[in-house]
Amino acid sequence: MTGFSGGAAAVAVVAAQITAVGLGGPLLIGLMRKVRSHLEGRVGPPVHQPLLDLRKLFTKQRIRPSYASWVFGAGPVALVATAVVAVAISPLATTHPPLGQSADFFAVVFLLLLGSVALALAALDTGTSFGGMGASRAMTIGALAEPALLVAILAFSIPAHTSNLPALVRLGLVHPQMIASPERILALGAFVVVILAESGRLPVDNPSTHLELTMIHEAMVLEYAGPDLALVTLGEAMRLTLLLGLFVNLFVPWGVATGSGAIAIVVGLAALAGKVAVVGVAIATFEVFTAKMRLFRLPELLAGGFILAVLGAAAALVV
Repeated sequence: MTGFSGGAAAVAVVAAQITAVGLGGPLLIGLMRKVRSHLEGRVGPPVHQPLLDLRKLFTKQRIRPSYASWVFGAGPVALVATAVVAVAISPLATTHPPLGQSADFFAVVFLLLLGSVALALAALDTGTSFGGMGASRAMTIGALAEPALLVAILAFSIPAHTSNLPALVRLGLVHPQMIASPERILALGAFVVVILAESGRLPVDNPSTHLELTMIHEAMVLEYAGPDLALVTLGEAMRLTLLLGLFVNLFVPWGVATGSGAIAIVVGLAALAGKVAVVGVAIATFEVFTAKMRLFRLPELLAGGFILAVLGAAAALVV
């Protein structure tokens, strides 16, 4: 069987991917915090602490600014909804997801960008200086990172003659030599830069800072509390896990299920969890030994990612 034709099996696969990313995202954040704490000589919170924080936030009262409109409340919902749809169509556990025909790389990028824009509009809706500052910085970084990502997708798509994500993962399984090709390595390098920028990790942003003059993402969500803040936290964790899952499946596709059996899907989810955990630990280790870049130096980093993507696309055209 080469794919899912609908019915209970398709629903089960979609539910399994969404549940795995929904629970695994906070656990990934907890693992990265634990690694950073260990390397810095601290005990740190337990790995499952983000799940406990989410449970606490969902039980609190929803508090919203009296001067904010419906846009403020729609921002977190849109962030989580776009992440859920992107996870549902992406080849995370299997190379034949039920909605694989819709899993175009450009479509996934559009969904993630839609969530980012919704959160930025919600931050602007508060009318506060910090919300406007954070939204402006986030959109500036996004405007610089998106071209690099789009050109990186082009570098992936040219050799495969498609931008369909399941097809790209299957191509890596069938022709593993293409994974080590110059165009894919350069494109994956650009993808790493974009992941750090889009997820607000060092050296682009410090996820643990509360210094008003330097924070980007935290400035946008200062007005959120209770369930709204829980949705923002969950959405960001799911987006990070999704991006890292796509990265590892494009770079190390082994372990992804190629069949429709329940055992194959479980093995695929386990392989995904292991690979994403390894990359998360590597990012956390990198963050311990690096510092946040100045805001005016970020274009240099993102321009470097764009150059890598352009070189990858040029190499794909030449080959």
